[in-house]
Amino acid sequence: MWKGRFQTQTSSLLEQFGESISFDWRLYPYDVQGSIAHAAALRKAGILTADEEQAIASGLEEIRGEIEAGTFEFQTSLEDIHMNIEKALTDRIGPAGAKLHTARSRNDQVALDTRLYCRAEIARLTDLLTGMQRSLVALSRRHPDAVVPGYTHLQRGQPVLFAHHLLAYVEMFERDKQRLADALKRVNVMPLGSGALAGSTIVLDREMVAEKLGFPSVTTNSMDAVSDRDYIAEILFALSMVGVHLSRLSEDVILWASAEFAFIELSDAHTTGSSLMPQKKNPDIAELARGKSGRLVGNLMSLLTTIKGLPMTYNRDLQEDKEPLFDSIDHVSIALELFAEMMDAAKVLEQNTREATDDPFLLATDLADYLVLHGVPFREAHEVMGQLTAYSIEQNKSFRDMSLEEFRQFSNAFEQDAFDCLTVETALAARQGIGAPSPARVAEQLERWEKLLG
Repeated sequence: MWKGRFQTQTSSLLEQFGESISFDWRLYPYDVQGSIAHAAALRKAGILTADEEQAIASGLEEIRGEIEAGTFEFQTSLEDIHMNIEKALTDRIGPAGAKLHTARSRNDQVALDTRLYCRAEIARLTDLLTGMQRSLVALSRRHPDAVVPGYTHLQRGQPVLFAHHLLAYVEMFERDKQRLADALKRVNVMPLGSGALAGSTIVLDREMVAEKLGFPSVTTNSMDAVSDRDYIAEILFALSMVGVHLSRLSEDVILWASAEFAFIELSDAHTTGSSLMPQKKNPDIAELARGKSGRLVGNLMSLLTTIKGLPMTYNRDLQEDKEPLFDSIDHVSIALELFAEMMDAAKVLEQNTREATDDPFLLATDLADYLVLHGVPFREAHEVMGQLTAYSIEQNKSFRDMSLEEFRQFSNAFEQDAFDCLTVETALAARQGIGAPSPARVAEQLERWEKLLG
């Protein structure tokens, strides 16, 4: 493609080092789509005849079909998907194929292809995130009365409905969808027509091309258009957050599935065994999802490191944007799909969660609130409950087993109705604030999410 300037063949080692066809082949449908739109612009500008435009479009569709069928032969010597398709097209239809690259560069061509690819993948990833949310809502619906201890510092804190715990992750994944939707605003801008860096003296109707490709706007600075990879960095950040959220959920699932917690049971289809210990049932999906979060963050760091010192405009370093992008999308996709499937098949062991929640210390805050409602300043109530907890441990007696006289050793504000606070049902029902885990509030949230998720 640059034989006019060079007198010797490109080094075979350079071909190996510089090729990207081994990974950017997946851009083929977008390269074909963009080239067909570009041909229409060339026809309008008088560069192509109607017959030439039709030959180009037909030839490109034929090539697309062969790639989809797995019969197209890619050539490493042609470096990338753009030149592989263009060379095949020219071989098939002759001079009209050689006209296709008029008024464009691979710089704006690849910018277009990756934007089209990212736009399609954002839609698909959003659907997968919705599927993940649905699986958590469905598991919540199957166990509406299950209660678990809520933890801080991995120490038991207060009782919550299991559904409330799962809905926390539904909220996280909703923010992930919002981040992708926001990134789409920057993705959905059409760069074709920017050329190598300064456009072309052959002026094409860029707005027509944008309309054909479904872009609401076009880029307004040719230098920025060919060197901008912000939108890829934004997507990689959003996917890193998906990975972080999956990792946090994974940690909970791993703990819940352990013999020490035994809060949930994972299906045989979504666990693995040990090559040595025949009794083992390992939560590998959760462990792998947790591990891949580091990979996703690494891909983001890789791109940011690549672009941070690049001068304007296009530099070959930018070829390094695709593998992190493809890798993150691939791994987030399978993780979301598999995790949702695992949660759909999971069972909550409600008797075990109930026993774990039967710890009276989980209701210490409720007793402190009782004192506050009986006129005791909160800091004093907090101290009283700290002393009462220490006494409980020392006497090896739970709050429920103490007498009112024992309670009143620490505060005269205690009355017989204080013991009404010492049930999980009462504690949950009292938490009526917006966002709190009372059965009524959680039911409202489940209904809201079912409507939102469809």
